Amino acid sequence: MKKSVDLTQGPIFRQLVKLALPIIGTSLMQMAYNLTDMIWLGQLGSDAVASVGSAGFYIWLGMSLLLVTRIGAEVGVSQALGRKEQDTAARFARHSLFWAVILSTIIAGIALIFTPQLISVFRLSTGIVEDGAINYLRIVSLGFVFTFVNPTFQGIYNGVGNSRLPFYYLLVGLGLNMLLDPLMIFGLGFFPALGINGAAWATVIAQVVVFGIFCTRFVWKKEIIDPDFKRFKLSKDISLKIFKLGMPVAAESSLFACFALILARMITKWGDIPIAVQSVGAQIEAISWMTSSGFATALGSFTGQNFGANNWSRIKKGYFTTLGIGIFLGTIVTVCFIVFGKQIFSLFLREPEPLQMGIVYLKILAVSQVFMIIEIITRGAFNGIGRTVPPSIIGVVFTGARVPAAMVLSLEKYLGMLGIWWAISLSSVVKGIGLMSWYISVLHRSGKPNVPKKKTRLSFLPTRQRQQIKIEQVDE
Repeated sequence: MKKSVDLTQGPIFRQLVKLALPIIGTSLMQMAYNLTDMIWLGQLGSDAVASVGSAGFYIWLGMSLLLVTRIGAEVGVSQALGRKEQDTAARFARHSLFWAVILSTIIAGIALIFTPQLISVFRLSTGIVEDGAINYLRIVSLGFVFTFVNPTFQGIYNGVGNSRLPFYYLLVGLGLNMLLDPLMIFGLGFFPALGINGAAWATVIAQVVVFGIFCTRFVWKKEIIDPDFKRFKLSKDISLKIFKLGMPVAAESSLFACFALILARMITKWGDIPIAVQSVGAQIEAISWMTSSGFATALGSFTGQNFGANNWSRIKKGYFTTLGIGIFLGTIVTVCFIVFGKQIFSLFLREPEPLQMGIVYLKILAVSQVFMIIEIITRGAFNGIGRTVPPSIIGVVFTGARVPAAMVLSLEKYLGMLGIWWAISLSSVVKGIGLMSWYISVLHRSGKPNVPKKKTRLSFLPTRQRQQIKIEQVDE
């Protein structure tokens, strides 16, 4: 096998950091696609930012649904390699890509056909904001197949333990996107000024290029494994395994997006500016959760290979090492949000009212950063051992609780609009504590040698005087 990494032996900290850094870089690049759009569109005003932020919700929802194939690829490939089953790893890779293409095509079709209806959910101001959101979503929908299949390619590479190559490929896409954004938004030379539409086309073109690189390197060059698509035959067992691993994560992430939509609708009561502030704020916070997601993905691949090798001691050390890194990073982010909120938010919106609102938003989110990172890292640990349901239960229950909590806290007699943001932040605190406690209990029970249990049985032994009851201990 080429360019694969054995994570079942060697120094744990160095392996985790070496695997995580390219994933973090890749995640930050994915965020940079959106940040680049926000920075340039911010020059057009808050209306343009609100349009893209609303349409971006459906990109987020699509990415959530395609976690089925990404998680299926990461866990399936890593566990197969831990068992030294290279052919099985290749089968997981082939099937994950097959289902990624099918699902992304369906999502693209729905987005193209029902664009006005999807945008109307946000109840945006008619005219510039609503029309801009509709046009942006229609254009990016044309590239959904490329946008959503690329993360599945990345999942395969991560499962093999090689996160460095996807970083390079996505770096090409980011560079192209950053080059095209100002050219296509504001126009230069033979490039016409397309405004919001230009940002959409720049993103689509960049994703197509990245897709082409992945296909060339993975399918043709066979640089990490030989996918051998000529041998592809749809397997019910492999497909079910992928969906079993990925569905809980995808369902929870999709519901998370839907809950976010409900909260966004609640915020529209206070106008379009809060929507723009929350859209920008979410992109800023993404620096925190995408960094932690990089370590979570690294931990998932690390745990997956060691789970396949039944090395629980190494699994435990890997988890607590990653948790320590995450808490350290979360503390830094918390301080930055509180102390440098104005400087950070002014990079995107400089108008006085949105800027002041953004500073408050970052201070509220600062409360939950450490706990949000703990939740994300622990989710990666659960994924690695193939137990994707517990994080989904915690996520669905307490993310769903944001809606009634926001309804109460946003009453005028309490916190008003800020109550919605406090509901988001406080629920992250609860999720982090709850999921970490659950995983530690799993670690405490797992990896122990099986001790024969004793079963009590009554044996009636005849004696000369009477039947005497004797208690025997019998090994099961």
